[in-house]
Amino acid sequence: MRTTSSIFLFAILAQVAQGFSNSNDASLRSSSATFATPATVIDEVEAFSKSNFPIAPDNLIARAKEVLGPEIGIGTKDGGECLADDFQFCAAVVGPIPKEEYLNALGSFKLEDSFEIQQNLFGFTVDPMQPNRVWFFDRQTAKHVDTFNGVEATGKELEMPPQLFHADFNDDGKLKEFGFYTVDRQQGNTGGLGGAFGYFYGVGKPLPIREAQPFKPSFRYRMLMKLGDLAKKLQKKKKD
Repeated sequence: MRTTSSIFLFAILAQVAQGFSNSNDASLRSSSATFATPATVIDEVEAFSKSNFPIAPDNLIARAKEVLGPEIGIGTKDGGECLADDFQFCAAVVGPIPKEEYLNALGSFKLEDSFEIQQNLFGFTVDPMQPNRVWFFDRQTAKHVDTFNGVEATGKELEMPPQLFHADFNDDGKLKEFGFYTVDRQQGNTGGLGGAFGYFYGVGKPLPIREAQPFKPSFRYRMLMKLGDLAKKLQKKKKD
């Protein structure tokens, strides 16, 4: 059964890689090639012209920045007024969490009391295939200035890995869904962890759950990689 799973995994990876190639592979490998065929990019103007969502992209981005601002704080500063009744928080390994549970959790968990945080937001864009969704990035940094999880202020500067956020709005401009994902776990000094997990790890008190620990390949995955390396060596030996 495991062997079959391994074969399927390699087949999928090969198919994904092949999907990025095209009939011009030979010309791309040629040293004389000066131009390459660009990737197909969606026509955003056409996509938005077909949208029935009532808020224009520029206005939706402006609304997202308002919701993220200090007066609203994604619902934590305005009593949840910016949140739709069916709001959900949904991150990579957390959620979906409904509105009231989200507000209660953040109400008793205030990172800004223990850290001086710089969000460093950038790259706001509206999804042309889901025109009620705003995507954006952050490169968050934070200085540990007060006691957190029993750890007194250290003055340590935390650097989170880059994170990608999404914010979905309803027709009335209220937030329906919010979430984020680490997009490069090799950067920063919090073990590749973002969000609250990164803060716990950063002060030396990671939460005792697998999801709040730096990534570690499973035993099956490590064995799969070793088998792949062995197969490459045997193939090379045959050619020699």
